[in-house]
Amino acid sequence: MFYDAELSFVQSYLDHCHIQCILVTEDYTSLEKIDYGLRQILGLEKEYEKLMNFSKKQLQPNRIYRIVDSFFCNYFFLSLPDTPEPVAMVIGPFLMQTPSKAILLELGEKYAIPPQNFPAFEKYFSSIPTLTDDGPLLTLIHTFGEKIWGDANHFSSETFERGLTEHYTPATFTPHFSELEDATFNMQALEARYAIESELLLAVSQGKTHKAEVILSGMNFATMEQRTPDSLRNYKNYSIIMNTLLRKAAENGSVHPYHIDRLSSDFARKIEFTTSVDACGKLQKEMLRKYCLLVKNHSMKGYSLLIQKVITRIDSDLTADLSLNAMANMLSVNPSYLSSQFKKETGSTLTDYVNRKKVEHAILLLNSTPLQIQTIAQHCGIPDVNYFTKIFKKYIRKTPKEYRDSIL
Repeated sequence: MFYDAELSFVQSYLDHCHIQCILVTEDYTSLEKIDYGLRQILGLEKEYEKLMNFSKKQLQPNRIYRIVDSFFCNYFFLSLPDTPEPVAMVIGPFLMQTPSKAILLELGEKYAIPPQNFPAFEKYFSSIPTLTDDGPLLTLIHTFGEKIWGDANHFSSETFERGLTEHYTPATFTPHFSELEDATFNMQALEARYAIESELLLAVSQGKTHKAEVILSGMNFATMEQRTPDSLRNYKNYSIIMNTLLRKAAENGSVHPYHIDRLSSDFARKIEFTTSVDACGKLQKEMLRKYCLLVKNHSMKGYSLLIQKVITRIDSDLTADLSLNAMANMLSVNPSYLSSQFKKETGSTLTDYVNRKKVEHAILLLNSTPLQIQTIAQHCGIPDVNYFTKIFKKYIRKTPKEYRDSIL
């Protein structure tokens, strides 16, 4: 197909958003995957027949169909051009908002779901991504439409609001729920959640902020188990869990516990002081970014334990005595050995490394505070402002004053 690359991109994008994308061929054997088998368990197999009939007879070329079914699940259907046999592209399901428990109870009554099986039915919705804004997805699909059909004038869109769902009554079928299927729903939801969490932690341990943010956007905290009636408390609890997981991710990224504990404690306080669900969501994004940044700035992967201790000591207090002899005495090693080992592992002498760190901290203070240059020098562990200016100019090629004037 002439649009193979674009199709692959769309599938990859949807995969990162945890939105299912199925290519249904003429045998239509994959239709039951559309809703992860929900209708099959509920005894609504006729729904699949109706979807198959729609895909075969009603799916028009050059048209994008949006379908919202009776379970509030959204799908996009479109017929792909230039294929050896008819192929329907089905995107979904996804929710625009998580159904409340009251609404789910009404659905449970409508479809005669036994009370003992209701938790499994409720859990089903935790496996479906919820979009707060479908704008990016619409843009993606319409841009893909322009590629496969030409410009926007060559195709149209149509929406069915529960238009393909018949109104069954409890007397017309017998639900197929069983203890095995109940357990399967729970297992699938948990497996999906843990897989996403593992993917997220791996990205954070590597300091890959962009990848971690994409994964987080596909996580739906609202559909996780509600352990208290207070929604804010639930979000705080999950934020605490997330903080703990990100701590472990940073540790796996070879960041010293000294840095991890400082950041983790800061977020623990912030979590308890949040006053809204929206604030919790923003805080979770901030946590993700800062833990990734922590790994980028403080990962000591590949360093020996000795050099890790030296670097952590430097990072923890730039005003301390960070001379070679002082470090060697603190670690009970020979100064010459420490010097050669530090140069071997970092590619820099200890003195040069310390001075660079002091200049980096000075730049931060010059950019973010109105402190006098002499005060900044003291915070960098260099009481002599003239010597501080000399070191600063060596690395930045400007004096601290010249640098501050340039940023102003």
